[in-house]
Amino acid sequence: MTLNAKDKHLAVISSATAMGNIEPLKTYLASALNDGVTINELKELLVQLYAYCGFPRSLNGLGALYALLESRREQGIQDAEGVTPNALPTDKSRFDLGDAVQQELVGRPVSGPVLTFAPAIDAFLKEHLFADIFLRGVLTYQEREVITIAALASIGVASQLNSHIRIGMNVGLTSEMVASIAEALKQIDESTAAKLIYASLDSLSS
Repeated sequence: MTLNAKDKHLAVISSATAMGNIEPLKTYLASALNDGVTINELKELLVQLYAYCGFPRSLNGLGALYALLESRREQGIQDAEGVTPNALPTDKSRFDLGDAVQQELVGRPVSGPVLTFAPAIDAFLKEHLFADIFLRGVLTYQEREVITIAALASIGVASQLNSHIRIGMNVGLTSEMVASIAEALKQIDESTAAKLIYASLDSLSS
């Protein structure tokens, strides 16, 4: 099974945003909207990316989307807003909510010397990334991992790429679908990113 059309759009948009390639990003965003990807899905993608490639790249991506939508409205194009984000549950702390999401994604409790050395980053990962962002809905966990894999490969973070390919497989991606992310990136001239994904797949299968 390979990626569906929507996931391919998410992958190439994620890559272009992470690399700061704004002009091609505008084209990829327009293509996604034309194929029925909703405004809120694209906003969620671009918001999530600040956790992986920083506020500047995320904000530039959101600015490109905003300008594109204004131009399309002037042309009489009405794009679908899509579903709205969820509110966080109130029966647990954000730390506990995020811890549960992280364990669901990874398949076990997460610990390690870096998290012990800097417990603040562990709290931020759980409370903000996995609670505040991942629990917003709009995108599935699988779609969010497609976004993350494409971004990490594009900025060349091999160790975390390996981890997120494992997480992606935990939430339903197959090796063929991960390979499809690589092929989608090759089609937008991100061959280095594609090679990293294939190298990760090889290391995980050995």
